[in-house]
Formats: sequence, C-alpha cells, structure tokens
Amino acid sequence: MNKSDARKIIENENLKHYNWFGNHEVYPYEVSISKTENSWSVFTADERTCKISEAIYDNENDALTEFIKRLRADKKLG
Repeated sequence: MNKSDARKIIENENLKHYNWFGNHEVYPYEVSISKTENSWSVFTADERTCKISEAIYDNENDALTEFIKRLRADKKLG
C-alpha cells in the first residue's frame, strides 16, 4: 500500500480520528502514523495522548497497512 492508496481508503470508508504524518498535535484516542529517518511508527493514543501499542516498521507499505487496519477497527468500535 502506498500513501495514495491509504488516502483513498480513508476517504472512501469515511475513516476518522487519525494523525497523518504529524499534520496536527496528537489528540486523545486517535491513530497516528509518522516517519523517522529509517522507520515508520504507528500507534494509538490514550486519553492523555500517550502512545500505546506502538508498532515500528522498516517500510512504508507495512506501516500504512497497519495504520488502515487500526482506523477500521476504531470505526467498528465507535
């Protein structure tokens, strides 16, 4: 999956509560994806915006797949 694919899924499935590569400060209960020098991080924030269940990936494809998976789960729970 690439960024374009992920953005289409987010739009088509009306997924919410996410932080797309640091486009704003982290809010409570949202899913976040970010990139560091050599890795991608996907995590969910708790009620105090602390990182919980963080996963680190060495490629964007796997990170975006996990990001979408978590957003879909959030939609089912919400």
